[in-house]
Amino acid sequence: MRPRTGPRRILLVAMAESVHTARWISQLGQEGWDVHLFPVSARPAHVDLRQVTVHSAARRWRPDLDRSVRQRGVPWPLPRGWARFERMLEQLPQTNRAARLARAISSLRPDLVHSLEMQHAGYLTLESRRLLTDDCFPPWMYSCWGSDLFYFARLPDHVERIQAVLASCDYLITDCERDRRLASGLGFRGTFLGIFPGPGGFHVERMRQLRSPGPASARRVIALKGYHDEQWVGRALVALEAIRRLSAKLAEYEVVIYSAEENVRHAAKHIARTTGLRLSILPESAPGEIVALMGRARIAVAVNISDGTPNTMLEAMVMGALPIQSDTISTREWVTDGENGLLVDPEDADDVERALRRALADDELVDRADRLNERLTDERIAYPVVAPRVVEAYRLVLREAGEKQILAPTGASARGRAADGVPAGSTSTPMRRAMTTDNGPRHPGEGAP
Repeated sequence: MRPRTGPRRILLVAMAESVHTARWISQLGQEGWDVHLFPVSARPAHVDLRQVTVHSAARRWRPDLDRSVRQRGVPWPLPRGWARFERMLEQLPQTNRAARLARAISSLRPDLVHSLEMQHAGYLTLESRRLLTDDCFPPWMYSCWGSDLFYFARLPDHVERIQAVLASCDYLITDCERDRRLASGLGFRGTFLGIFPGPGGFHVERMRQLRSPGPASARRVIALKGYHDEQWVGRALVALEAIRRLSAKLAEYEVVIYSAEENVRHAAKHIARTTGLRLSILPESAPGEIVALMGRARIAVAVNISDGTPNTMLEAMVMGALPIQSDTISTREWVTDGENGLLVDPEDADDVERALRRALADDELVDRADRLNERLTDERIAYPVVAPRVVEAYRLVLREAGEKQILAPTGASARGRAADGVPAGSTSTPMRRAMTTDNGPRHPGEGAP
């Protein structure tokens, strides 16, 4: 790829509708970089996006978008029909999303392509790469989210595609140490940049303004994540069964379910009707409302068979709610069972019931966990800690990209250098230093990374 003048240009391939995407991009706003976003679906871009150019197939007038957000695409004056238009484009190889991404890369000539998530963004980026020659494709960074590897790499329909992405991308970010190891086992041989929360840094001080006054043990709310789908990873009905068994002990409590799926809603209504338990469903709401719920909850229950570092678990820890969380290996990097939370088997209602009984009875555990988690989240996920590290990771990648352009004007990537006898995973000294400054796994009570 031939050199381009002007500020360094980053193209993110991501879920434009996700608040996590918006939060991640917000960390880049002060660097003077030219940031672009290619959406992986036709869903509307999130209103929290700032200082980014969004490349959709159809460009609609959006008074709710910030003025710093620029839109590119075919002008679409009608209030409806734009999603159907994008679906129609998907039917043609010349206009499907991979072809449009390839054209965007050729036109923009970014210094870096960054895929946030695997099954939508990673697969799409790999498709577009196959449409371009090596010298037209810039360095590629991939951020592993949630169940990208831990769940999907077990599925025959996905494992080969995951391996192909990991073999092709040059740089990796994960949200837990578990997934760094998994990526290596699945064929990643590039440069590991560090462990960061999926949405980047958390504004913990701003979040804590929504906390209820007084000790966490005085709260009388249980927050429950309402995902349950036997074909997917949520197991909220397992937790609801444990709560049903304890209904006699919960007379003073309210159970609030957020992100509730329809089957969970039906089950919750039945339990409320037959037991008298105060049980409510939080309407689909802004992330700030879930944070506020965590700030008035004594216990936050999230039961699933797969995840990375769950964002709602981190929010619970910031806000003082004791996390009762599935043991997905990754959660052990944050929770020491019985000290700052409780880890459970997501398929075992008896295990969840035991954890709930302990959390309801042990005020000292709840308040001690609150203190430990306050310090832990300050050290590891606070915005002033994480955002500079994210920026430094980008700077180092962009610096390496510039050096490669000087050394190899055709734009050969780390994979190309490997073909010339230079190991693809080799790094410069500055990059090796960056690899030692991530917010990697630590235990409650340890010093800041």
